[in-house]
Amino acid sequence: MRNLAPAIAAMTLVVVASNILVQHPVTAFGLADKLTWGAFAYPVAFLVTDLTNRRFGPSGARRVVYCGFAIAVGLSIWLATPRIAVASATAFLIGQLLDVSVFAQLRRQKWWRAPLFASLAGSAVDTVLFFTLAFAGVASMSGPTALLGSAFTAPLWANLAAFDFLVKALAAGALLAPYGVLMNAIRPLEAAPAAR
Repeated sequence: MRNLAPAIAAMTLVVVASNILVQHPVTAFGLADKLTWGAFAYPVAFLVTDLTNRRFGPSGARRVVYCGFAIAVGLSIWLATPRIAVASATAFLIGQLLDVSVFAQLRRQKWWRAPLFASLAGSAVDTVLFFTLAFAGVASMSGPTALLGSAFTAPLWANLAAFDFLVKALAAGALLAPYGVLMNAIRPLEAAPAAR
């Protein structure tokens, strides 16, 4: 577990920061009803998971997810509302475990496929679960807004979810650059000692 401590600390920091930042809309450029600051912080959790998976394999990555989950939930209950903490915990756990599985399946393909497709799959599930559990039925989040700027309307929380996933998808592509740089410094599972 000692080898996993930096990844656990990074995961905890990302989740807690995201849970705080999701409560604050981006007010610049008329995005207040479309995007929260949490959308920019949370994709880093998938980078942490994928780098851990590369180094320690799926079992090590799952340990980081479980430990980060436990610590982040405790801190999030203290720093965020209980509903956001529960929504975040559920979405985080399911989305991250999906990321671990997809990454493990694609790890032997081209270097960019595993982190990209694992992050996209995990982000999609995480986004749907989080926004539904955190905000569906909340009066202040249920007013109609134009969905992704179209003629169709949806509750504010659904609009936030759509823009959130758009940012996560763009971040999944952008985070391939640091993944590519860091993967050269992090030995893959086959060359690494087993996680304890």
